Amino acid sequence: MCRNIRTLFNFEPPATDQEVHDATLQFVRKISGSTRPSKRNEAAFNRAVEQVTATVHELLGSLDTNSPPRNREEVAAKARARAAARFASP
Repeated sequence: MCRNIRTLFNFEPPATDQEVHDATLQFVRKISGSTRPSKRNEAAFNRAVEQVTATVHELLGSLDTNSPPRNREEVAAKARARAAARFASP
């Protein structure tokens, strides 16, 4: 359920609004225990997604580091290599 929650800080280029929204949506789904809220709970669910998205944007904007920004392609290549090793046929 949490496949879209990834580290979003200290990348070049920075995280996009869509990446932040996807991570937020997965977080709210996990917390609520629901992938699709009922009509009755839809407004509260969507409001939570909006509020958490705003908070994540604020957090990412206020964090500071001395480390150089990571390259997205390099991180993705390492993840693919780990997945290939993990799911390789014996």
